[in-house]
Amino acid sequence: MKLNDITASKGRYNSKRVGRGIGSGLGKSCGRGHKGQKSRSGGFHKLGFEGGQMPLQRRLPKFGFSSRVSIISDTITLTELTSLDTNEVDILTLKNAGLIRKNIQRVKVIKSGECKKAVTVKGIDFTKGAMEAVSNSGGKVEE
Repeated sequence: MKLNDITASKGRYNSKRVGRGIGSGLGKSCGRGHKGQKSRSGGFHKLGFEGGQMPLQRRLPKFGFSSRVSIISDTITLTELTSLDTNEVDILTLKNAGLIRKNIQRVKVIKSGECKKAVTVKGIDFTKGAMEAVSNSGGKVEE
């Protein structure tokens, strides 16, 4: 090893030493250029600020919509429905089992998995395929 082979370890960088003379390459204006807001101390602006011009994020139209019904709605699968110990299922049973959150008021069962036992379901919505699967297994759906 020779003195000219020695380098800094990977991942370490020397910080810029600004204002240390013309030979450093960052003397006088310290790499900030001449004049203007960004050359001065404390000269910063908010992200997206365009010098008073209407910013891009305000020029473009808004789009999309998120329904507030989704906050109180949830879905469960046939597999989750048949995994319960009881044969009579309603929203309160699902909450106590931890399958849905406490603030949920509407539940819909979707056809994912199989319905292996006869289950009586009260006050829960079904997709067409899920309803057929429950009725084929000997269960029934009550409104």
